[in-house]
Amino acid sequence: MTGRYTPGIAERPPDKPEYKVYRSRRGFLDRLKGPSDQVSQLREAARRRAQRKREDEPGPVEPRGPDRPLWRRILKWVAIAVGAWLLLSFVLFMVSAQITEGVSDETEGALSTGGSLVTGSTILVLGSDERPEDTLEPGVQGLPARADSILLMHAGFGSVRKLSILRDTETDIPGHGIGKINSAYAYGGAPLMIKTVEAYLGNGLEVNHIIEVSFEDFPDFIDALGGVDVDLDNCIQSNSFGGKRVRLSKGEHHLDGDEALAFARVRKNECDVAEDDRARAARQQQVLSAIRSQILSPSTFFRLPLVSWQAPQTIRTDLKGPGLLMLFTDLMTGGTGKTNVLECLPTCPEAERAEAVDDLVG
Repeated sequence: MTGRYTPGIAERPPDKPEYKVYRSRRGFLDRLKGPSDQVSQLREAARRRAQRKREDEPGPVEPRGPDRPLWRRILKWVAIAVGAWLLLSFVLFMVSAQITEGVSDETEGALSTGGSLVTGSTILVLGSDERPEDTLEPGVQGLPARADSILLMHAGFGSVRKLSILRDTETDIPGHGIGKINSAYAYGGAPLMIKTVEAYLGNGLEVNHIIEVSFEDFPDFIDALGGVDVDLDNCIQSNSFGGKRVRLSKGEHHLDGDEALAFARVRKNECDVAEDDRARAARQQQVLSAIRSQILSPSTFFRLPLVSWQAPQTIRTDLKGPGLLMLFTDLMTGGTGKTNVLECLPTCPEAERAEAVDDLVG
């Protein structure tokens, strides 16, 4: 039998529908209005399912670092406290240096320009015997102050060289003739003292800065440090001055401000009647060295704000905050150093003075 074969219903694929489904498109105006409510609902449902899926899936676990040890946390806060303490001390020093009375315009005019506290500068340090009006020391009230100690420093970063001139040294004081060098301060104050020292030493020496230390304020600075320590090779028994006598045995002693000042000013020592102004200058250098050692001692750290405030109050100088801070830095980094003393009395030969100047300025 011939003809077209027509498959039966049973032979059709079961999963293939016999009809097509058509979905009408939204009109142009409807598309301008945005998605239909049904489409918005479908999108919102899909978004929620995706969010739940993300919440149900465990994320990667970040490794947790080890806890910081307790000692490191303590060290951190100690470092912060130390930094704050140093910053407070720095601020007090700068404020005190700025408000402290400086030297006169005449004194600044007598100083030589040039020199740097970084590369090298010459500073004249004068210990004045100016005292308060209620002093008990006789023969002082109503008289001009004199330079009780005369010290030259050539300071640069990491280097400090010192030269001491004995107060009884005789020289030609400009406008006043021959006399003891410390009398120049009584005749014309710091300006005349600068000119006299420069003329006496000669050899091109120029004084760039000046520091005047008063007996009235010096003890307060020593007390702010908590006192100083001195080691004596011989006993000291002084004459009476300022209503006091200095009596110290051989060996180590801890001195407060008034005791340190009296020790530095002893002129006659009954324990050694042969002593002269050279021994007195050596005692002054010993006190200066003791001050430096005390500043560098760990105990001073706890007194640092008080010391920083008191230090500029003890002196009169042309240096203000930054310059004074640089000078103190030079003194702390320059080592103790040996002080050269012009010991020849009544005066030194020109050759010896020239050698001293060369050693001072390098």
